[in-house]
Amino acid sequence: MNITVYLGAREGNEPVFRETAKEIGRWIAEAGHRLIYGGSEIGLMGVLANAVMENGGEVIGVEPQFFIDDGFLHDGITKTISTETMAERRILMMEMGDAYIALPGGVGTLDEISEVIVMATLGKHRNPCIIYNKNGYYDLLRGMFDRMADTDFMTREARGRIIFAESLDDIKRAVGDL
Repeated sequence: MNITVYLGAREGNEPVFRETAKEIGRWIAEAGHRLIYGGSEIGLMGVLANAVMENGGEVIGVEPQFFIDDGFLHDGITKTISTETMAERRILMMEMGDAYIALPGGVGTLDEISEVIVMATLGKHRNPCIIYNKNGYYDLLRGMFDRMADTDFMTREARGRIIFAESLDDIKRAVGDL
């Protein structure tokens, strides 16, 4: 299974985020899945890719050429796919994924998982859209989605397609590994 993961190009200031990226990377490799991610060697992105590779897994990075030119590409990954734009990257990562996970990250992470969620809520795919709410990082986002459903700007069915995971076991259940 291709697991597309969106996460920070920075590590954040809580060590649990780094450990979370390692945990997800180990699981992806040990379960025989393939990582699809943004292709960078920096921040949580690099931590995740390294954890997958250290555990014998395959890593495909999708990186806009301008990030490659700026030296952010992780040279050690299995395969790199270069795109011209961020929009092209988002579409390709979504098309390649069988399941999508957002780990802690910034506006780029939010942008990428938002497009996946929009397509799921429109019924364009049925792949799991998982937001790993480690240490309550995404509590406010969960509240916003609940508010959208409560005020009828999102159907309950669409809201149900957005999975907030509190643990790796929750993620495994969502993708069918448990």
